[in-house]
Amino acid sequence: MAGLNVSLSFFLATCALCEMARRVCKALLPTGAYASFAREVAGAAQLAACCLEMRMLAEFGPWAGGVGPDLLLTLLFLLFLVHGATFDGASANPTVALQEFLLAEVTLPSTLLKLAAQALGVQLAGALTRRCWAWELSDMHLLQSLLATHCSPALHTSVGHGALVEGTCAFFFHLTLLCLRHSLPVYRAPAVALLVTVTAYTAGPYTSAFFNPALAASVTFHCLGHSFLEYAQVYWLGPLTGMVLAILLHQGHLPRLFRRNLFYRHKSKYRSPRGKLAMAPVDTPVATQGRTGQEWGSAQ
Repeated sequence: MAGLNVSLSFFLATCALCEMARRVCKALLPTGAYASFAREVAGAAQLAACCLEMRMLAEFGPWAGGVGPDLLLTLLFLLFLVHGATFDGASANPTVALQEFLLAEVTLPSTLLKLAAQALGVQLAGALTRRCWAWELSDMHLLQSLLATHCSPALHTSVGHGALVEGTCAFFFHLTLLCLRHSLPVYRAPAVALLVTVTAYTAGPYTSAFFNPALAASVTFHCLGHSFLEYAQVYWLGPLTGMVLAILLHQGHLPRLFRRNLFYRHKSKYRSPRGKLAMAPVDTPVATQGRTGQEWGSAQ
């Protein structure tokens, strides 16, 4: 239990530090710089640090700390609840940033700035988390620091099946975000946390269910067992494909690329009457010629 308490303290300290950084940046930086860069750095760092600690618990917890899978899933659900409440609108996911761009909600420079901020955030989180492991505050941290150079890959299936799994997870994740993007955070955060927990339970044994290209690149791309191209196919191409399919299913087209709806036809809210219109009587020239002037005047 001592190792679990250390991990819980790590989660709390990480969320508190990232929240403090968000508040400071929001007070000092312009609105555009904070929204497109600072909050994405803080959100990506918070997500990556918690993911690395959760991965360490999943590897060493069952036999070194007495941590079972039910407790791991509960922690994952609670962490994503906290992420949804504290991210302040940040996505911390490159595919979500690209989704906003394809929906024509943000500009290309803002999207590129978000991608750079997310990459910076996960790299900072990796460096700080490994430094914390080096302090050896628990037995699991000691084991993790000793085996840091020999990490096990997250991909435990074939490349094609792994890409299909990651694409499917990303498809349901982005479809949920699209359906709930106009709902209140009090409803959206539990739904996303529950979806992430379910996908981690079902797809975790195959690919660890990242469906986040920046997070996967920071956590598992340097591990031996697969080439960079194989990792890119699973953790980059798979989520991107799932995201595009989710937009096509929800919107019927990609608003950034096509204005015309490719799949759905919008029905008009105005309905024409089903019965035939009665034709108004029209005076023929012969009938008009037969009228007298008095009759024509009375008709007028």
